[in-house]
Amino acid sequence: MRTVLRAARLFDGTELRDDPVLTMDGQRITNLEFGVEPPADAVDLAGATLLPGLVDAHVHLAFDAGTDPVGALAARDDDETLDAMRTAARKALRGGVTTVRDLGDRNYLALRLREEGGPLPTIVAAGPPITPPSGHCHYLGGETKPDADAMRAAVRERAERGVDLIKIMASGGTLTPGTRQEDAQFEVPELRAAVEEAHRLGLGVTAHAHATQAIRNAVEAHVDSLEHVSFWSADGVDEPPPELVHTIVERRIVVGATAGTVPLEGFAPPPFIAARIPGIARNLLLLHRSGARLVLSSDAGINAAKPHDTLRYSLRMAAAMGLTPAEALRLATEAPAEACGLGDRKGRLARGFDADVLAVDGDPLADPDAIHRIRTVYARGVMIS
Repeated sequence: MRTVLRAARLFDGTELRDDPVLTMDGQRITNLEFGVEPPADAVDLAGATLLPGLVDAHVHLAFDAGTDPVGALAARDDDETLDAMRTAARKALRGGVTTVRDLGDRNYLALRLREEGGPLPTIVAAGPPITPPSGHCHYLGGETKPDADAMRAAVRERAERGVDLIKIMASGGTLTPGTRQEDAQFEVPELRAAVEEAHRLGLGVTAHAHATQAIRNAVEAHVDSLEHVSFWSADGVDEPPPELVHTIVERRIVVGATAGTVPLEGFAPPPFIAARIPGIARNLLLLHRSGARLVLSSDAGINAAKPHDTLRYSLRMAAAMGLTPAEALRLATEAPAEACGLGDRKGRLARGFDADVLAVDGDPLADPDAIHRIRTVYARGVMIS
């Protein structure tokens, strides 16, 4: 079905332009012009800015963004979990997130959700993350013996299931008692075996990596992307080693900055996290300014301040880091689309791209809060709100 949108401005993924007329036909953008008279049946979004649908490259649809997401998941069977994931995905969509990359579910449920019709974002899915016995997020079902053969077998299982990429927990994490973020969970040979098998099968690999040693191990193993990249240590955060930064930049490894929380009365990060946030932000900015492929993502679902529509709040943290509004918007649209392997059809408003459109009242480059004034959302040409 053909739909024509007229608005005051359009951010195409790289720059802002005035007076756009955008035509969608079916699931694709078929025409985009500026300063022309729109047809009589055009939808007039006066005062609005058209943006590419946001792309959240790190979510957990199986976690409910409650006070105990792990416990809540354990209490649900698979059918109940799938219902909750569907609700989470639709919340993301109403918040302007038209593509999500699920980096850790249980029993491959995100793959089942991916195949459903109806009003859902495009879903890229990794299935249960590979982790050592009792390792970070072991309760999602991805426990794998830390040796090369077992790692290769785990990758093959996920490939046979139809995942879009492989996720490996290279360090511990706060959601799993008994693991620590400052500790690496796999050595380089084990990680390299997984990466080589994944690449042989045409799949990319992303590594959850907080600890400096975990980041180093993952980079030496030639992963395609890194999540968090906080350089977390036992008593703070480390300064990124220059040679490691150089390698991340040279190999074009994607750095996923899981930034942003929804303002929530009575909620504050634990002191041991809050004390590290300035250093983490400083390190991410250093990586970005050094030329690393930074993307903004949310880690949605892991606590009450990270509901599944929280990605647009990451723009505020990006501004606090020193990024311009245009840089921040690109890191939530074009850059993560490329990181997810969808750069040829997502993250831009251009002819031939998917008709994923977020319309907001005002100019988000002049007024960053405009991103929260959502006028309407289209996902693959279908109006959601």
